[in-house]
Amino acid sequence: MFRPTSPLNVDTAKAIYQAGLAAICAGQTSIDLTDLVQADSSAVAALVGWQRAALRQGSALVFTNLSPNLRSLAALYGVAELLPHH
Repeated sequence: MFRPTSPLNVDTAKAIYQAGLAAICAGQTSIDLTDLVQADSSAVAALVGWQRAALRQGSALVFTNLSPNLRSLAALYGVAELLPHH
């Protein structure tokens, strides 16, 4: 399970996105967002990108502990249905 721990914003998005892609390429199908306490629209873009990468590999991601802020942003951008979560 991949678990980003840094704020996921415009300043950190590239590095965290790449780390998530590496985890997906290694077969991870779950991303735990418990420690992601600060996020902006860059985080939504990363989540959608990770989901697309997983789908290209023939699997789908599940996001756990998606914060209300991230859920709200995903809904605002019309991509909430692309981010299954528990």
